Amino acid sequence: MALARRSGRRRGRRLTRAAGALLAGSLVLGLTACTTQSTSGASSESGFTPVPTGGKSWAPAPADLGDGRSAVAQTAGGEYRLHTADGDVTFLPGVNLGATTPGHQPGELSIDADTYRRWFTLMGQMGIRVVRIYTIHPPAFYTELRRYNLAHPDAPLYLMAGVYLPDESYVDTQDLYDAAPTAAFDAELVGAVAAVHGAFTRPETPGRAEGTWTADVSPWTAGWIAGVEWDPNATSVSDARNVTAPAVAGQFFTSTVDATPTERWIAARMETLATELHGRGALAPLAFTNWPSTDPLRHPDEPLTDEDLSDVDANHVQPTAAWRGGYFASYHAYPYYPDFLRHEPGLNAPADDGAVDAYAAYLRSLRDHHAGMPVMISEFGVPSALGSAHTGTNGRHQGDHSEQEAIAMNAAMLHTIHDLGLAGGLLFSWADEWFKFTWNTLPRQLPADRRQLWHDPLTNEQWFGLLAQDPLAAPDSAPQTFTGDRAQLTVSHDPAWVTLALTLPTAPTAPVTLAFDVVDGGAGELPGDPADAVDDATADYAVVIDPTTSRGQMYTRRALDPVLLDFGPGQLPDRGTAAWVPSQLSTNRPLTVPTTGVEFPAELFDVGALRSGPTDPQASGYDSRNTFTVSGRTLTLRLPWALLGMADPSSLQALLPPTSPGQEAATVTVPGIGIAVATAGKRTDLGLFTWSGWNRVHHAERLKAGVQTWVNAMEAVGRR
Repeated sequence: MALARRSGRRRGRRLTRAAGALLAGSLVLGLTACTTQSTSGASSESGFTPVPTGGKSWAPAPADLGDGRSAVAQTAGGEYRLHTADGDVTFLPGVNLGATTPGHQPGELSIDADTYRRWFTLMGQMGIRVVRIYTIHPPAFYTELRRYNLAHPDAPLYLMAGVYLPDESYVDTQDLYDAAPTAAFDAELVGAVAAVHGAFTRPETPGRAEGTWTADVSPWTAGWIAGVEWDPNATSVSDARNVTAPAVAGQFFTSTVDATPTERWIAARMETLATELHGRGALAPLAFTNWPSTDPLRHPDEPLTDEDLSDVDANHVQPTAAWRGGYFASYHAYPYYPDFLRHEPGLNAPADDGAVDAYAAYLRSLRDHHAGMPVMISEFGVPSALGSAHTGTNGRHQGDHSEQEAIAMNAAMLHTIHDLGLAGGLLFSWADEWFKFTWNTLPRQLPADRRQLWHDPLTNEQWFGLLAQDPLAAPDSAPQTFTGDRAQLTVSHDPAWVTLALTLPTAPTAPVTLAFDVVDGGAGELPGDPADAVDDATADYAVVIDPTTSRGQMYTRRALDPVLLDFGPGQLPDRGTAAWVPSQLSTNRPLTVPTTGVEFPAELFDVGALRSGPTDPQASGYDSRNTFTVSGRTLTLRLPWALLGMADPSSLQALLPPTSPGQEAATVTVPGIGIAVATAGKRTDLGLFTWSGWNRVHHAERLKAGVQTWVNAMEAVGRR
């Protein structure tokens, strides 16, 4: 499908959304199984103090609209008003919840009733008041949500119901008015409303939730957000093709005279949604998804034409007086993309308090554009990933954050969203998702339909959750020990890391190099001090650890440099001429700011610059990006599979990058990874590390370090 094929420059955000479930089991449906161990539960295990019970009630107190209809929430005077027993709530804090678990694609909808039950309990303890979904979940979601809310009448979890566009073929056809996406979306809107009201049945359908929905959760449905992050190029061409599309003048929604064809199409879909809800008698505010790439603001400083090519404006889709459920604007907005956040002078000017925060300034501009209409930031956040894909504002990058740092940034952004008077902030996301991908690691992961079977620390999109999905070694996977004349090495692995424990005859006082032979070829000598060069004709990847400075650096043999995959001819940054290059990730291609003509070179992130410190989340000094420790004679190192050149460890596929920019990668099946150690100018072969491929994964749930900061923020913005 189009969604899965397009990488472009969207940083994986549109690419990796739950893909409506259409990502369907056309990939590996039914191939994988998964074992979960939960390490969450009581506060002593969860790492946070639950939000106190008592105080004001969040119990729904719907407004009676007459004619047998009611509204659990409405909008008025620019405010979002959730009607509760203790008065209206005007700010909704919450999280986004995906549809899958490790080892599965989103189209497999693998979350079971026990997991929903466990997660809802944790959410409630953390003070989360709203859970947003993107598509129709299995019946168990609604059953367990109703069960939880009936058991917690004064502190329920409200639902922000999302309805994904299940057919995104418009991205390829560049025609949103094509019959296929139009019919598919209308049918999905009708089905989603029926599911929320516990009156829906769907037979077995590949990539979609199936079964019979009997649990009515409409009393706790605080709103609806329909649609996707609109592709700017496709919508622009679609608008040009459909200029004569008629205006919409429905009973509940209309398009304004300024509405584009895309906005008219959306208005017609909003009419479908409102009609279904009105017919069932339970009303709530409606919105459609939007994001900066198609926002209605002008961004002349944006270097990429596509990111300011098309406007989709909620002001051009309007409810009629007959629609009493309310209407609001919804945006996915992150602090690191698009690039106009870094280059637009108006966003980078000091605020009244003297602070410079382009992200806050951007949110303020959205609020002001939609004056008189509530604006909700329905996605925001930064990931706790070792890898990064883009440089952000105020240090809020798309990766390279510890768990504590990412959560603190997310909490601060929630406060900003609240303090700006917006209608709500819904964090992306509740749990890490292994199947996700992003632009600068996507070309390195082959075959793509097995990505969900391993958890790549370099792929930032997989690490946005509050809830970690830590990989576990398979029960039948035993460590391997190799003994050389100058060292002993024990190697173990799981779906994210290869862990090496190297014991030397004496405590190291000089750099130690581990060399890895993965594919044919070699660099001739290992990286390090040229005066102390060590010959190695087979090494492809190497790591140099200096115990005296607690620094480590991972290197890649030049011929295997995967950075070539990210650039076209003439774009590749200077990589020098040495036989080894630092293991890096691209975070931006060369660009030019159109208003000034200022040129910016390509940007690279040295993901191979390794951190020293504990990797146990319970240990003092824990940083989720730590990769090595030196204790006496033993060096312990954990390396992501990708830094060892693996394109898919689950099927033993190693990466073969192109010989020139602009070409695609290939893979080769390898029997294992040869490992050697070099110390004091001498090299010792240790052996061939081998492992069995896998089609099944094991993982453990864990709330991330620093989660108390998020809980505190939820409690603070949840007060009225």
